[in-house]
Order: sequence, then C-alpha cells, then structure tokens
Amino acid sequence: METFLEFLREVLKGIVREVSAYFFRKNVLENKKTTPRRRKQKGGSQK
Repeated sequence: METFLEFLREVLKGIVREVSAYFFRKNVLENKKTTPRRRKQKGGSQK
C-alpha cells in the first residue's frame, strides 16, 4: 500500500510539473513574441 501511494505521489508530481511548464510557456514566452514594439523616440526638439 505504501509503495502504491509513493507511486501515485510521483505521478501527480510529474503531472503538476508538466502543467505548470505548459502554462509558463504559453503565458510568458508567447507574450514576448506577440507584444508590438514601440518606435524609438527621436532626440531633440521636433517642430
């Protein structure tokens, strides 16, 4: 019984790790690609 609980704990740990990695990739890495880049402001006074 104890080995079954240990096995179940390892499986759940792996699932949580994969799900968190998926959300990390989806939220953090994809947002960096899709953010529009701002134009650099020109120095000096513009009229």
